[in-house]
Amino acid sequence: MNDSGRQKKFQQELERQKLDGFLVTHPANLRYLCGYTGSNGLLLFLGGRRTFFTDGRYTAQARAEVAGARVVIAKGPLLNDAVGMINRLRSAAIGFEADHTTVDAAAPMGTMVHRRIRWRPTAGLIQRLRMVKDAAEIQLIRKAVNLGAEVYRQALAVLRPGVKESEVAGVLEFAARRAGADGMSFDTIVAGGKRSALPHGRASNQVLPRRGFVVLDSGVIRQGYCSDMTRTVHLGATRRWEREWYKSVLEAQLAAISTALPGSLAGEVDQAARKVLKKAKLDRFFTHSTGHGVGLEIHEPPRLGKGQMERLEPGMVITIEPGIYVPGKGGIRIEDMVVVTAKGCEVLTPVTKELIEL
Repeated sequence: MNDSGRQKKFQQELERQKLDGFLVTHPANLRYLCGYTGSNGLLLFLGGRRTFFTDGRYTAQARAEVAGARVVIAKGPLLNDAVGMINRLRSAAIGFEADHTTVDAAAPMGTMVHRRIRWRPTAGLIQRLRMVKDAAEIQLIRKAVNLGAEVYRQALAVLRPGVKESEVAGVLEFAARRAGADGMSFDTIVAGGKRSALPHGRASNQVLPRRGFVVLDSGVIRQGYCSDMTRTVHLGATRRWEREWYKSVLEAQLAAISTALPGSLAGEVDQAARKVLKKAKLDRFFTHSTGHGVGLEIHEPPRLGKGQMERLEPGMVITIEPGIYVPGKGGIRIEDMVVVTAKGCEVLTPVTKELIEL
């Protein structure tokens, strides 16, 4: 990964924000900026230099992973060592990740620095850099998506009436680990019958019904990058209204994909899906946003929801996942991962969206 290039871009952002330094503590941001994957670390930008702090448990790991920063092994709290370096300055404005810092963690920070050092809370500075993926990141995401698709197919092979939702999830998750996944992007969703009307119906011990929709929503992490995919299948023969519902959701998803172009507003992609469902008189059952960014974390900016004004740019990787959830009857969601390109967009998910009856 281009750690030096990312650090340079972030340093330029600090200069635009008139910040003399910055404390990076959020794990995904640490990995993005310097490659560190451990659970305890702090990266300090100060005076054009970068210093990475961790504790003795991660000595070997930090020295092997951290790029573009001097590694310091702290003997006490990491913040103490970082503040000691900051306090050498006569005056400074130091940014920190307020959106990832608890009240308890932030409370003592003001008393640790001398009176001419000012802490400045920020939100989303690094996440904005992460929104646009470089070619290497897109390649890693593509591999994660392909792995997620393969394990979905294995889970589909055991999906039948009488099998527990948790069994289907177990097959999928074991297959993912066996194929080299770091882990799952989130708790696997397998929701059958009436439970498919739960947008986040995590796999339970309930057995799949003889007839009805089954929503499978899963994602894997591979080399740090996440995937996310949802398909809805049907157990038994579908009735006319079920086929019509499925067709409407698929049309909504395709309409949103066709709107995911460079320069489009995130809210316009959401609106494209809602317009189709409104025409089918199903819009009241669409209860979440149309999608979100994916990368080192499963939910990243931009958010594709009502009124969102973020403009899509080439390199953004997003989900497009409209759905309907009708209490007492069932639900349908279809989700692909999409990368915005210079001329349009590319669907990354290599799985059919035709309605499958099992």
